[in-house]
Amino acid sequence: MPPKTKIFLGAFLVVAVLDQATKLWISSTMSFADRLPMIDGFFYITNVRNRGAAFSLFAEAPAPVRLTLFIGITLVAIALIVSFYRRLAPGDRLSALSLGMILGGAVGNLIDRVVRGEVVDFLHFRLWGGYEWPDFNLADSAIVVGVAFLIVELLATEGETRSDPAGVEPGA
Repeated sequence: MPPKTKIFLGAFLVVAVLDQATKLWISSTMSFADRLPMIDGFFYITNVRNRGAAFSLFAEAPAPVRLTLFIGITLVAIALIVSFYRRLAPGDRLSALSLGMILGGAVGNLIDRVVRGEVVDFLHFRLWGGYEWPDFNLADSAIVVGVAFLIVELLATEGETRSDPAGVEPGA
């Protein structure tokens, strides 16, 4: 098995399993809407549900429409992730890690939507000025970190392609 495949599948499995394990733990140990302070005034473990997409978008749409839309979008996203993975160079480990994390997060939230009809969220932050960031979960975190890794890699490789192959900057 090529190294990029090991990294891709490993990241996918770690994220998907940890995401589902944490959601099961939260759901079985806390009552709905409970809030447990970890760093009082800043970070809390909660037990809430999100019927919508990010920031509760479309949460009020009728359940059959909402679930069909979100499941359909997730399946398209999964197909795109796998397609991007298949086009990676054999040594492109950072992109493989990133795509594995994004896939694990997408599948983690898809499992919630199929099984529960909504996503379990449990990480809650209060920021400056009393602003409260919308609750989220490990799947959401993995997606964001995976996308951030892809952006960093894109910016790094963009810089490489603009430089002279001999390592001399143009005009120097």
